[in-house]
Amino acid sequence: MPATQKPMRYGHTEGHTDVCFDDTGSCIVTCGSDGDVRIWEDLDDDDPKSINVGEKAYSCALKNGKLVTAVSNNTVQVHTFPEGVPDGILTRFTTNANHVVFNEDGTKIAAGSSDFLIKIVDVMDSSQQKTFRGHDAPVLSLSFDPKGVFLASASCDGSVRVWGISDQTCAISWPLLQKCNDMINAKSICRLAWQPKNGKLLAVPVEKSVKLYRRDTWNNQFDLSDSFISQTLNIVTWSPCGQYLAAGSINGLIIVWNVETKDCMERVKHEKGYAICGLAWHPTFGQISYTDAEGNLGLLENVCDSSGKMSSRKVSSRVEEDYNDLFDGDNTSNAGDFLNDNAVEMPSFSRGAINDDDDDDLMLASSHVLEDDENSVDVTMLKTGLLKEEEEDQAGSIHNLPLVTSQRPFYDGPIPTPRQKPFQSGSTPLHLTHRFMVWNSIGIIRCYNDEHDNAIDVEFHDTSIHHATHLSNALNYTVADLSHEAILLACESTDELASKLHCLHFSSWDSSKEWIVDMPQNEDIEAICLGQGWAAAATSALLLRLFTIGGVQKEVFSLPGPVVSMAGHGEQLFIIYHRGTGFDGDQCLGVQLLELGKKKKQILHGDPLPLTRKSYLVWVGFSAEGTPCYVDSEGCVRMLNRGLGNTWTPVCNTREHCKGKSDHYWVIGVHENPQQLRCIPCKGSRFPPTLPRPAIAILSFKIPYCQMATEKGQMEEQFWRSVLFHNHLEYLAKNGYEYEESTKNQAIKEQQELLMKMLALSCKLEREFRCVELADLMTQNAVNLAIKYASRSRKLLLAQKLSELAVEKAAELAATQAEEEEEEDFREKLNAGYSNTATEWSQPRPRNQIEQDAEDKEEADDTKEKPELHKHVQNSFAKSSNSSAVSAIKSGAVISSNQGRVNPFKVLASSKEPAVSLNSTRSTNILDSMNKSSKKSSALNRAANNERSPVIKPLIPKPKSKQASAASYFQKRTSQASKTEEVKEENPKNESSDTLAICPQNTENQRPKTGFQMWLEENRSNILSDNPDFSDEADIIKEGMIRFRVLSTEERKAWTNKAKGGTPSDETEGKKRKHAADESLEAENQKEAAKENLNLPKKQKPLDLSTNQKLSAFAFKE
Repeated sequence: MPATQKPMRYGHTEGHTDVCFDDTGSCIVTCGSDGDVRIWEDLDDDDPKSINVGEKAYSCALKNGKLVTAVSNNTVQVHTFPEGVPDGILTRFTTNANHVVFNEDGTKIAAGSSDFLIKIVDVMDSSQQKTFRGHDAPVLSLSFDPKGVFLASASCDGSVRVWGISDQTCAISWPLLQKCNDMINAKSICRLAWQPKNGKLLAVPVEKSVKLYRRDTWNNQFDLSDSFISQTLNIVTWSPCGQYLAAGSINGLIIVWNVETKDCMERVKHEKGYAICGLAWHPTFGQISYTDAEGNLGLLENVCDSSGKMSSRKVSSRVEEDYNDLFDGDNTSNAGDFLNDNAVEMPSFSRGAINDDDDDDLMLASSHVLEDDENSVDVTMLKTGLLKEEEEDQAGSIHNLPLVTSQRPFYDGPIPTPRQKPFQSGSTPLHLTHRFMVWNSIGIIRCYNDEHDNAIDVEFHDTSIHHATHLSNALNYTVADLSHEAILLACESTDELASKLHCLHFSSWDSSKEWIVDMPQNEDIEAICLGQGWAAAATSALLLRLFTIGGVQKEVFSLPGPVVSMAGHGEQLFIIYHRGTGFDGDQCLGVQLLELGKKKKQILHGDPLPLTRKSYLVWVGFSAEGTPCYVDSEGCVRMLNRGLGNTWTPVCNTREHCKGKSDHYWVIGVHENPQQLRCIPCKGSRFPPTLPRPAIAILSFKIPYCQMATEKGQMEEQFWRSVLFHNHLEYLAKNGYEYEESTKNQAIKEQQELLMKMLALSCKLEREFRCVELADLMTQNAVNLAIKYASRSRKLLLAQKLSELAVEKAAELAATQAEEEEEEDFREKLNAGYSNTATEWSQPRPRNQIEQDAEDKEEADDTKEKPELHKHVQNSFAKSSNSSAVSAIKSGAVISSNQGRVNPFKVLASSKEPAVSLNSTRSTNILDSMNKSSKKSSALNRAANNERSPVIKPLIPKPKSKQASAASYFQKRTSQASKTEEVKEENPKNESSDTLAICPQNTENQRPKTGFQMWLEENRSNILSDNPDFSDEADIIKEGMIRFRVLSTEERKAWTNKAKGGTPSDETEGKKRKHAADESLEAENQKEAAKENLNLPKKQKPLDLSTNQKLSAFAFKE
């Protein structure tokens, strides 16, 4: 009894339409290009329920009360069924998804998109996703294996692939279809399907027949065809029992076969001949619902009813038994017993006797039998039966046979990773009709390739470089690059034309502004880049060809492997290539970095390129300052660390800034100053569309240091990031480029501030060894500040260690600058054109003069006598200098010989203003006010000086002769002496009550004794009686300091007043009077500063100073 075809009815607007049944078969669900999903009770339902899911719906699937649709906004959405309530977005693609299918139990969906990707997503947890890459064109259709092991896919690239779901690898690929560039242009949408229940066969519609492939062996078991099929088959679907297969063609013919017998059971012609694009078999009845490309819905009833099913069995029992063996669990006869009968097995066909050739012969014989008619039962049937038996035996005893192709899944070792294809940084995929060919810091090149236009648009960010340009694309250029000088284009070779390199040199001063070079035969350009005055092209012949920007061919050299991408900047050429085969999802890439200036040299010699696990390269380029960088598919941005032997440091992870798992950032540029990562946010995709014009986002950098939640970790990250991002300054200086001197000075200042903050934090935590480690990273001036801070914090041992470090640094600095001076003198003699920009302050002093100065006495009123120092000496915390790159760091440490030796512990000041702010709290940072000039302290602070008791400064051992020679190199500068600094003290009481006393620069006999000295003289006998073993004066003073600290504030004040012979109020008035006098003389002092600095004689310090005199500089008074 033939099937009954019911009249078709309007379902959706014209366009692609899809159809499916619900789980029970009570409803028909359709979706179409009007963006609606309609739920039909039956074909006669005049008021179907409608759910709008978007502008267009390309595919729908329904299971377990979940309706999944592929919509035109590039998403796969979920709605509840039958309510139609939106239930979220499962996944996103960069273009529309073409097909969605459920797996057997409805827990996962698979979606294939026009961006070449296939994704399997967990319905309940959309974050659980697997992505399958390998197709080179849009994906047409998908089908889940009923056992959940494999996924089949068809693509516009002409291939049908079977993927292993667990390891996301391609098990087999067949080139079966015609190639095309999009689903709209595809001759067939090739909706393939697995046989239900056991998944033993995969049905693929190819041209005018359906090819069936055997599971695991992937052999083409047989084809189903019919003489009535005149046009290409578009879609296939199985009956729920797996015994029948239905197919629809592009001219409206629907055919149903009995797969066991290969007989055609039904032939139904569409009433208007429209292409069948949707086909669904009822889950329980003999009904087939179908839709066409014009949006109509139809229904076939009584398909393969019981009477028809029985009458159609024409083949012999032997052949039927043979076919039944193809379908486990579907046997309705004793075929299994026949094939398993031991009496049939013949010794002459034992396993060992059958070689590979015999296997091939048997397969040919098997195919011959399956394709013949019902009378073709002959001797080969016995071989076929034995082959089936052998296949079943193999399944049970695989270890008896050597490994063959069908047993590949049992290999458990590393799986080679397919090599990623060459790409141009800043470009979007080639298959897109509207795409970016390049987007960089210079401009944007877009390519349009559709039925209306095939052209290239060039847009410059800065129109002063060049105006926007429109170019024809007759040669079908696929890669491009853009620089300040030229536009570079390249195309692949065709049967008629060679691969070409086309350069538009718009900055040329002559009238000929473009040139084209043809590559040799069978050599395609795969990557290109532009530098300053040169262009480069890497080809499929593993060659890299260099050209001048005007078209002169330069060097040609071989690449160690197939190129992946290239970038150019100035004289630098950055090449990434495959250096081998990666395994388990990892790419194996190498990198070469060359400098193509006058002195050509290779910086990186094919070193391995570090990538995140299971990632691939997505962007290669240079920062705006010329440092090589690259980005991988996991969003990790790495930068070349020239300061650490050209290693690669991760500086940003764009995934940390993404809100969703399917969101990405498309990098277009890196800037080191200011620190910016310029990129385009892509919602649910890896790259942006050309329209509307994407918005640019700026991300910050962050090196992945440990303990980033702590203050210590944050400051460490900031310091080393500052060091890394300013390495380019040294590179620019070394290669003769110009750069802003103030930028380097600001960087040094920032780094030293961070080091001082870290030192203060470590000091607070009693980590004194760590303090010395931090000080080792500081400049000379910062070490002096660290010594000062340690002395205030009463860290005597730390202050001593830091002073020793300062002496070492000074000695090293003196030796280094002496060498530099010798080199400068040598260059000047050779007239090498070297420009010496160092100031007189950086000139090394004669050895005997240094030693003499080390023994000199400190000059009185140092601030008034040497204001010139403030003008000439580089202050790394408060002032920028225009001196050379070398002297910018070091000039503050080397002082002219007429300035004498300064005690690094002593605070220099022109008045008796305190260096510690009264209102500093425990949370105030030592460096919060570092940049503020404090020539005038506030009246509050001056008035409060009398309220605070002195802090005892640590002693410094007398420098040995070697140290003495270098002591003058770390002299304290007057600009620093006038700084106000807020100090963190460990004891809160000290914050409010203690202050650092100011030590004038007079010797003991030039100033009155302090309160401590008077107290010590009176109590010396008590100290000696308590400690008879004290023989050294230093020990007595130390013990005296300890005892003096124990005294109450009132007692210490009394001793201080006694020493001064005045009252606190008198002292305050005196300070005010002195301050007023200082202000009145300030202008005059500044005018005469230089003359005084150079002409004033030194006050010599006696060589036979007593111990008390040596220590007097460290005594304290109010």
